[in-house]
Amino acid sequence: MANVVKPAVLVAASTSSRAAALFGHLPQADVFHSPDADTLLRETRLRPPDVLVLYTDLPSSVALSEVLGILKSREDLANTRFLAVGSQGLGALLSAGADALMSDSTAPEALAFLISTLLGRVRQQRELAERNLGLLKKLDAWEHEERVRDQLVHMLVHDLKNPIAAVMGLLEIVEEDERLPQDMKELVHLSREETQHLLHLSVNMLDVRKIQAGKMNLDFELMFSPMYTEVIDLARGDVGAGLRERRLTIDVAPNLSPARADPGILRRIFANLLSNAMKHTTKDGKIEIKVLKVAEDVQFTIRDNGEGIPADDIPNLFAAFEQSRLTLHGRFDTGMGLAFCKLAIEGHGGRIWVESVRGKGSTFTFILPLARDEEDDDDFAELVS
Repeated sequence: MANVVKPAVLVAASTSSRAAALFGHLPQADVFHSPDADTLLRETRLRPPDVLVLYTDLPSSVALSEVLGILKSREDLANTRFLAVGSQGLGALLSAGADALMSDSTAPEALAFLISTLLGRVRQQRELAERNLGLLKKLDAWEHEERVRDQLVHMLVHDLKNPIAAVMGLLEIVEEDERLPQDMKELVHLSREETQHLLHLSVNMLDVRKIQAGKMNLDFELMFSPMYTEVIDLARGDVGAGLRERRLTIDVAPNLSPARADPGILRRIFANLLSNAMKHTTKDGKIEIKVLKVAEDVQFTIRDNGEGIPADDIPNLFAAFEQSRLTLHGRFDTGMGLAFCKLAIEGHGGRIWVESVRGKGSTFTFILPLARDEEDDDDFAELVS
């Protein structure tokens, strides 16, 4: 069994009887005596005390307030509590940093009780310091894991994006070759779709990490009705050929008041929501996109008539690595696409939600706030000039 080190109480007084009087009342501590200031300074370096009892009659070549100031400035005594005892000069010691004052006529039992209280505070402070140290170590470990995760995500995107794009290009060339039998063309087409999906997964992982780390800067522009139509058309191309097998309708209200948005990020949001709708609908399934003004927001809805989402899955649907357990195509997904949408929309000052009925489809809705006139006069003047 390991030896338990008792706390140390150092009594600095002109006579050892001061320490002897306390010895029997502090069985939980080791009580020592220092006869003068010079000895006190040496002994505190050999064993820093938990409580230092400083009597005002201690022989010293300098003022005891200066001695206490020296002791208080030492890092190795940061946890020490200082108790000044005497009949005069206590005010100067209090100003120098004494934690408590007592009269030298105080009974040893009462003095020992106060010292025990100070020892308890020292113990609590050390426990808190150890707990904080443990938390700091955990924080360092977490930050290290985050850095490793970030490096892995960057590797996935930057090192794999170009090869994936090259594979997609080669598959497109092969698919367009007239000599290829029809059944092989269908396989190549499927390979292109899955390769496109893989590219979306990797890019979404990177973007979610960037937004969470506050490293993605949004390039806001004033956006009007024709720009929403253009962004949606670009997003359709990003989703892939499978979208052509769905019945897609787009309804953008004319003359919408402008909203501030990043067109590139908005394109990614639509691509992810369209991809999600396509994943949960069959061939010839219906997907509707509507853009209109609601109160002080521009509202975007993407509705499908697919399988719907179980109610138990909806609360966590926008969390990374979460997805609906039901999918018509059995395709694995990290859930990063919807997580990206939520973070990106919130970065615009908007919000997103979903409504779904099992077997009747889902409706994803998000809103972006309209631009405020006082912020956008200069942008509008530049746009129309």
